[in-house]
Amino acid sequence: MIRVAVTGACGRMGSGIIGRVLEQDDMELVAAIEAPGTPLSGRDVGELTGRGPVGVMVTEASALKDTLAETEPDVLVDFTIATAAVETIKTAAEAGVNLVVGTTGFSDEQMKIIEDCIKRNRVKAVISPNMAVGVNVFFKVLRDLAPVLSDYDVEIIEAHHRHKKDAPSGTAVRALEVIAESRGVSPEVAVHGRNGLVGERTDDEIGVHAVRGGDIVGDHIVLFAGDGERLEIVHRAHSRQAFISGVMRAIRFIESAEPGCIVDMGDVLGIN
Repeated sequence: MIRVAVTGACGRMGSGIIGRVLEQDDMELVAAIEAPGTPLSGRDVGELTGRGPVGVMVTEASALKDTLAETEPDVLVDFTIATAAVETIKTAAEAGVNLVVGTTGFSDEQMKIIEDCIKRNRVKAVISPNMAVGVNVFFKVLRDLAPVLSDYDVEIIEAHHRHKKDAPSGTAVRALEVIAESRGVSPEVAVHGRNGLVGERTDDEIGVHAVRGGDIVGDHIVLFAGDGERLEIVHRAHSRQAFISGVMRAIRFIESAEPGCIVDMGDVLGIN
């Protein structure tokens, strides 16, 4: 039985992950963590997420160290915000708890802290900007196409719901990195939106554009535009269940990962 702790437990992703964990025969929910000062502390997370009592009470992130010591999870799943996730990852790693992280928006400095902490404590970690299986196949297609269409202009367009706080999305950033790496250029060739008299497009630049509105779950389009034709690679998430299904696969994979290293969903799916 895989013992699972979930942070952001009552958020959109957290509650969905909890619901799916509760349905698994090989998983047990042992901890549900919410932000410090939450008024939900001490309440049954099953009742809060509309599933009836499950015997797991919400605890505050400020008590995470004690919660992990008391509940002894095998893996902690984090879908929160970057600043909170860094502290959660540090605390979990120091407690010897493996990690599945789908939080996006980490800075280079934050990623360095995360990498050092995971390496030092020799825990196992799956960290991916998008857990959906289809998105990670999308990344592989981009990796394969980018060098073939090396003389085509590339534009990346992503769209998400109005509540998303970071832009561009972690998935768009990863798409940029994949294409840039495949073409042998730096991701710094990115041009984030265009406004005013910007001049002609350069050969190397990759446009990145963010759309925010309504309840869009997540759309990503990569446009390869050449002379006389264009090719569009599209992934659309119809619901958060696409991400949650990937999380379940990552939880099951984590035991076979290498201690002290970070892998991503490409490794989970065996397509890297």
